Amino acid sequence: MANAKDQRGFTLIELLIAITLMAVLAGLGWRGLDSLMRSRDITQAQVDQTAVLQTVLAQWQADLNAVQPVPRLSEAGVLWDGRTLRITRRATAWRADGADAGLWVVAWTLRGNQWLRWQSPPLQTRAALQQAWANAERWGQNPSSDDALLETQLIPLDAWQLTYFRGNAWTNPLSSASDSSGVSQQTNTPNQGAMPDAIRLQIDLPATTSVRGRITLDWVRPNFSNTKT
Repeated sequence: MANAKDQRGFTLIELLIAITLMAVLAGLGWRGLDSLMRSRDITQAQVDQTAVLQTVLAQWQADLNAVQPVPRLSEAGVLWDGRTLRITRRATAWRADGADAGLWVVAWTLRGNQWLRWQSPPLQTRAALQQAWANAERWGQNPSSDDALLETQLIPLDAWQLTYFRGNAWTNPLSSASDSSGVSQQTNTPNQGAMPDAIRLQIDLPATTSVRGRITLDWVRPNFSNTKT
């Protein structure tokens, strides 16, 4: 009888307290798990956007590294009109018979808040190059439906800016080379002189994206040697 009296179960109040504690612990655990999942998603989004940005900037460098000047068309291989940068460059694809594919005309521009790249098919003749060069200019200003088929949307941008390094100084790409007095002369037409020694790209990423702020990237002509003392 004594042993039977000592063995008793939980009271209703004890059970309610235990259930309440378990519910609180479960809620705290779920909040912690939800916060962990959100942090993981944010981190993954930042990683993905950084990878895309790196790919785009690598393409920018690749286009400039493969610049191929074309006499009486693109003397420097690059031409900036204040809105669109056009480039004549070596094509990296090869024809089925193993022959050189020729050249590409590529162009970069900002339309709205989207950075875009346009690329022509491989070109073999001067006439085809001239037509693609004109198409790239039209695409940068008022693209046709055919032009839009050759463009690639890259990343959102608030703004972008180019600066050329020539004559041992960073200058406006739309200005001419310095005159004999060393003063840079402004022109109303794009500069069609020699390839600049370096090109500085400055892009402003939107504040609404995971990767934001201003990025500056300098491309240097491979055979450039700075002799300034």
